[in-house]
Amino acid sequence: MLHKFIKQLIASQLAVYIIRCVIGFLIGYWLMHRFPEYELFWSLLSIILVISPEGKDSRRLTGERVKSNLIGSSVGLLCHFIHPTNIFMLVTGIILTSIICHFFKVMNMSRVAIVAFLIVMLQSHTLNENTAPVFRFATVTVGCLTGFAVTVATSVIIQKLRKHYGMISVSSSGKN
Repeated sequence: MLHKFIKQLIASQLAVYIIRCVIGFLIGYWLMHRFPEYELFWSLLSIILVISPEGKDSRRLTGERVKSNLIGSSVGLLCHFIHPTNIFMLVTGIILTSIICHFFKVMNMSRVAIVAFLIVMLQSHTLNENTAPVFRFATVTVGCLTGFAVTVATSVIIQKLRKHYGMISVSSSGKN
């Protein structure tokens, strides 16, 4: 009975995605409460943004989401150091983020990059206006790396379970 449940669980893209999101959420939520002096909500949001459902391209998609988050948050940090936040800098950053995503061939993830840009640029109510973008860049990066780690770790576990239960052959066990 337990074996049948595990086989159904690891065969379901929905179940795997839910497990990944819950693990990522719990890590992000723990970080938020462990370090309340920082705006780690943005880490939690970034974790969820980069997690991919299990599938043949899940690692690639997660990697692209990490790249796009880092592109957007880096552009946000750059724009912050060039000029204080205003409508011109926000529009410039959106354009620059889109161009860089195109250059790095992650246009399908440009909306994630723009969200990361806005997270860094929009004003904080709890942090110093000058340091908030730096902290937000760091929290987005922590979230990206955490989400990537959750996706990779669960992918490895799922592949081992699938092999154990004879659900995939050795020749079809390519990277997820």
